[in-house]
Amino acid sequence: MKTNYENISLRDFEKLSDSFIYDRVEKTCDYLDFLDSQSMLNYRIPALSGCGPVVELDQTGYIKKGQYVSFVSNDYLGFTQHPKIKETARRAITKFGSGAGASPLIGGYFDFHRQIENKISSFFSRSPGSSIIYTTGYTANSATLLSLLSPQDMAIVDMAVHTSVYEGVRTTNTKRFLHNDVGSLERILQTTKGKYVNRMVIVDGVYSQDGDIAPLDKISELCRHYDALLAVDDAHGIGVIGKTGRGALEMFNLLDKVDILTGTFSKTFAYIGGYVIADPKIIRYLHFQSRQYAFSASAPPSILTVGKAIDLIDQEPQWQKKLWENIDYYKKGLQTIGLDVGTTASAIVPVKIGDRDKTLELAKILLENGIYTNPITYPAISLKDARIRMSVMATHTRENLDKALNVFEVANKKLKLRGTITSNDAKA
Repeated sequence: MKTNYENISLRDFEKLSDSFIYDRVEKTCDYLDFLDSQSMLNYRIPALSGCGPVVELDQTGYIKKGQYVSFVSNDYLGFTQHPKIKETARRAITKFGSGAGASPLIGGYFDFHRQIENKISSFFSRSPGSSIIYTTGYTANSATLLSLLSPQDMAIVDMAVHTSVYEGVRTTNTKRFLHNDVGSLERILQTTKGKYVNRMVIVDGVYSQDGDIAPLDKISELCRHYDALLAVDDAHGIGVIGKTGRGALEMFNLLDKVDILTGTFSKTFAYIGGYVIADPKIIRYLHFQSRQYAFSASAPPSILTVGKAIDLIDQEPQWQKKLWENIDYYKKGLQTIGLDVGTTASAIVPVKIGDRDKTLELAKILLENGIYTNPITYPAISLKDARIRMSVMATHTRENLDKALNVFEVANKKLKLRGTITSNDAKA
């Protein structure tokens, strides 16, 4: 009997947890085949060129080989293609080779790791020894939280935090508060007071789906008042938000008032990996107690490009300025068409649809017309919050942005998408 896939999503396959592994795999793959047959599976598309404002995609399924304006890269300042970044990588590999060869505790810790640790600490006005480097941004969150929070503690998380945070709090007590709702947070802080050894509030600086900014000033004040620790993941804020690109914490003048700051090298810093900024004693504790750090091979020498990216944020501020010119222009254009970009105040620009099928159809129309975007549906977000998610880059040209806006305008007339909600234009 053929399954009707029209009104289901990947959420439905979670209910197969009591079946054999191969049965679950088979049914999930059948569903993915259905999406592919409907030209609605534009994931894992091979790119033949480096990430940038325009990429060459390979022929796959219904996707034609060719050049596409790309809104899928979080390389916000375009540093992955910066000549000084590339030259730094070449020099690092020439001097040290292509890999570290071991985990950091047993021979895989090199001077280039120490250089980047000190550089990232200094970038946030912290002393040497205030940072630890992980090989992914995901583990910077998950591994740190798994190491620090015990079954006697409580993690209080904004419901929109990244999946890596949810993985990191699996072994402790957890409560979620409504997104960016300080009243909801305060009620939890009041009702949990005195019931746990440690309580840690965990939020993003900039949220990865809506692109909105946490009210960190109010959240920080509540944490101090109720004696809770504060951890902020500002992966999408660094290089974008703040007068000097130090992120959402700089925007609120809180760089020295957060207990734990996490981030990634894979966005503004044009590399791969993640970092944690904290008190040097916490960092030393993580060196030996964080299993993902202690038992994973260290980052290769090309991580020295992170140091060059940090320099460029200060030496070439024109990239942040150009990024914001593009963000403002593109958001205004989408809103003029009548599309809902939500409350974004960053380089992440969603077009909210609220319907999975329309979202996938819109993504298909965009691709057919040379615009590469990410359709986001469950499980990344709730079923009713489907959207097209885009990342604006400093290196997008006005021609790139206008081409995308023209396609959105045509698609909107065809699909009758959800109406505009005025976005929050505030920025540092």
